[in-house]
Amino acid sequence: MSDFEKSNGNIFDDLGDPEAKQTLVRAQILSRIIDIVNERNFTETETAETLGISKLEASQLIKGKLSQFFLEDLFSILNALDKDIEIILKPKVDTQAAKIRVLIEL
Repeated sequence: MSDFEKSNGNIFDDLGDPEAKQTLVRAQILSRIIDIVNERNFTETETAETLGISKLEASQLIKGKLSQFFLEDLFSILNALDKDIEIILKPKVDTQAAKIRVLIEL
């Protein structure tokens, strides 16, 4: 008998988050934002100035404090980092539940 349980692919769902799909999307976007900030070697101050947020918010962002940022906040931050955002709505193609996916072009 194993003490481990196989994930369904969404850690937030595994942990019982009622908004697991949305939380995973926010986490994926925040992770990419952190990557961009690190690639540009921004200090906390440069991050705050570039993104138009406070130093406290910049610190929370860099530390990955997901609960501090709504999806709209993350979209604004991406735009401040010169990233376009496209949202594509399309009919689902199978019998499974509708999905939310994040596709990131590097």
